[in-house]
Amino acid sequence: MTQYFDELETRNPEQRAEALARLLPEQIARAQALPGYGGALDAVEAARITGRGALAALPVLRKSDLGRAQAAAAPFGGLAARPASGFAHVFQSPGPIYEPGGAGHDWWRMGRFLHACGIGAGDIVQNCFGYHLTPAGMIFESGARAVGAAVLPAGTGQTELQARAAHDVGVTAYAGTPDYLKVILDKAGEMGLALSITRAAVGGGALFPSLRAEYADRGIQCLQCYATADLGNIAYESAAQEGMIADEGVIVEIVRPGTGDPVPEGEVGEVVVTTLNPDYPLIRFATGDLSAVLPGTSPCGRSNLRIKGWMGRADQTTKIKGMFVRPEQVAALVARHDGIARARVIASREGEADVMTVRIEAAGAEPDHFAASVSEVLKLRGRIEIVPPGSLPNDGKVIEDLRSYE
Repeated sequence: MTQYFDELETRNPEQRAEALARLLPEQIARAQALPGYGGALDAVEAARITGRGALAALPVLRKSDLGRAQAAAAPFGGLAARPASGFAHVFQSPGPIYEPGGAGHDWWRMGRFLHACGIGAGDIVQNCFGYHLTPAGMIFESGARAVGAAVLPAGTGQTELQARAAHDVGVTAYAGTPDYLKVILDKAGEMGLALSITRAAVGGGALFPSLRAEYADRGIQCLQCYATADLGNIAYESAAQEGMIADEGVIVEIVRPGTGDPVPEGEVGEVVVTTLNPDYPLIRFATGDLSAVLPGTSPCGRSNLRIKGWMGRADQTTKIKGMFVRPEQVAALVARHDGIARARVIASREGEADVMTVRIEAAGAEPDHFAASVSEVLKLRGRIEIVPPGSLPNDGKVIEDLRSYE
């Protein structure tokens, strides 16, 4: 019999609608009181915004809006209900964009996902998300705390030490990007170390079917979530592995890219999220990610709306090795060197790992000349290929994703 994280997961539609009708107007009123919205919600009668359908009349808040607001009023752009000193953490993501973090019970709502993965008391989670500046490490740490699991705060890199620690400590579960677990498992195999990992909670990148199958062959159930630094957990897989179930602390809409207009059920569109977190009330926040509503409810018994999962980006922004690469970063790389005519970032896969290749139009230059700039501006290391001026396609793309998500 399935054990649920709480009773919210199995509410019937009437119960969920009743709760939203109470919570959503309160959240809209909180947002209206914040200077960061700049009057965009002044004409809204909060008491009338009682469900997902009513949200469609409100403006969409985009990442670019967030950046402009933070530039005018650092660090949170007047969109947080507390000053920076009132939070447990302040994080910085590429952009830079600053996000608050709280230490209250399951502030990021990641416990629900870890519970669905079968992780709980008695488990030791090797948390391979980063702990420095970006929030992913703390997001999963707070989730582990919510389900009573211990944490090995491993962060990224130092694979040999990670494999040794997983063996010595008796790690039973992994949290991190989908492909890094394979790196640890392979290193442990080389070192002759037996590991006890049977569950994996992954995010920060696509979980490819071939990789999930490889983990299953090794006796590891691997499930993925969909979360962002701004919103926390948005949706997650259960053992049923049929789409992703929306978290109970957010309202998910699928809209036509570039607009705030909801699309019909099943049609691919941009994911727009309203969070019910009173500390950081983001209203109709556009993620830039594509997905679609999956009809019906999950066979696992969780009754909230389901989405098909991550289906690409509404713009050219692409996540590589768990980090976003944005068009403006590629433009900054070109601007840094007089000798670069154009550049294109290409995301591909080799084996079960992401590969970033940066093709640069530059006459008479060597790849090493640009290596430091690529690492500093794109925040990732990658291959650098010098190509003749005029050879890159004239199609407006600066980021190209060649990975298959089928």
